[in-house]
Amino acid sequence: MATVGAATAESLAGKMGDKRFAPTLSLDPKEACYKSYLAYIAASGHSAYATTFYSRVVDLHIFCSVKLNAPSQKAAEDIALRACQSGFSRWKVKTASGGCAIAVSK
Repeated sequence: MATVGAATAESLAGKMGDKRFAPTLSLDPKEACYKSYLAYIAASGHSAYATTFYSRVVDLHIFCSVKLNAPSQKAAEDIALRACQSGFSRWKVKTASGGCAIAVSK
């Protein structure tokens, strides 16, 4: 028996979501950012993938982070962005392309 007014939540697994820019990814399946991106795609709930912009000519470092199955898309974005930005102070590096940004979220 179904309850009137109850909404069935649709799984977001396999969906790209809102794409802001194409993240630069290694094709090495052992690389952490590649694994994080695949986990983002597979996640069934609100999730976000944040990464640095990458300039092949000047940047040697790429930071990324992912927040999976958060209560909302906004919460996932906030957490992923903060985690990505923390890499700059943790490893004491700077990139010419600036900080982190949300590449995709759903």
